[in-house]
Amino acid sequence: MRLFWRDQLPLLFGTVLQLCIVVLVFWLDGYRSLTVAAYALLLGLLVCAGILVYRWWTHKRFYELMADPEPGEELALASLGFAPLPSAASDLLATQHRYYEQRVRTLEEQQAQHLTFMQQWVHQMKTPLSVLELMLQESGEPRDESMREETERLRSGMEMVLYMARLQTFEQDFHIEAVKLREAVNEVILEHKRLLIRSSLYPELSVDEGLQVATDRKWLRFILQQLITNAAKYGAGGGKLAIRAYPSGRAVHLEVEDAGVGIPAADLARIFRPFFTGENGRTFKESTGMGLYIVRAVLERMGQQIEAESEVGRGTVMRLIFPHAARAGVVKHRE
Repeated sequence: MRLFWRDQLPLLFGTVLQLCIVVLVFWLDGYRSLTVAAYALLLGLLVCAGILVYRWWTHKRFYELMADPEPGEELALASLGFAPLPSAASDLLATQHRYYEQRVRTLEEQQAQHLTFMQQWVHQMKTPLSVLELMLQESGEPRDESMREETERLRSGMEMVLYMARLQTFEQDFHIEAVKLREAVNEVILEHKRLLIRSSLYPELSVDEGLQVATDRKWLRFILQQLITNAAKYGAGGGKLAIRAYPSGRAVHLEVEDAGVGIPAADLARIFRPFFTGENGRTFKESTGMGLYIVRAVLERMGQQIEAESEVGRGTVMRLIFPHAARAGVVKHRE
């Protein structure tokens, strides 16, 4: 309504000015009747009011659309009136909408093709990588240990690509179920036992057997992989790797703590941003800056959280917060 009145101000001002000029001309020509002049002014204002009512009735939806900074699709595509200006605006919006719909479909198709290619490529590369790993297991030469380390990096990198691709279609690729935390953590530790041995990290597991959380098993495995490999990467040449879980009210917290180099305070608030490597990433030159970003993105989409606490030279604590938990047995709260 306010936009309508601002748009009609020139018409109102012009009408009043025109009526005043007509009355003034008749006054100067000798017609001195104030009653007739007032009657003429009243008639002119009534005609102006009628025009304003007609314009509001024929342009109402047009002004509603112009006044709404975020119009809904149904309003943008609806008819804005039969007057020339609203009709032309409606046709323009419909044409633009069809154009952008076509652009969106084209981009979605291109993205789908890209994701399909990336997933197929990763799966194809897994076969020769598995063959290399099998050959290394059968060989006993001293240099094989370095080659195993490199193949593990290759597999980790390919899994990162695969999970990044799956993140784009996350809603179609997750299943919430009751997952036993101790079992999930043990699986990831066994998968990365060579990495932990090379890094001189000795896991200290403190997770109750009956503690369960509602989450996606596959994505939880990926999250734990990222946290454990980060602990090994920045573990400062050894030390402890404490993994503990405890109830906190209705939620369950899972912490992964290392005694590594720690994260500078200036970087701590930015470690979950995409492609952010920070001071440690520049020092160790092995960080992609995407692991923790994917971890937080996945947790947020499942309604879960991650927190980080760190002190340079003392280590880092990564805390996963699961708001829904199922306990198969009696679990003691953390003291």
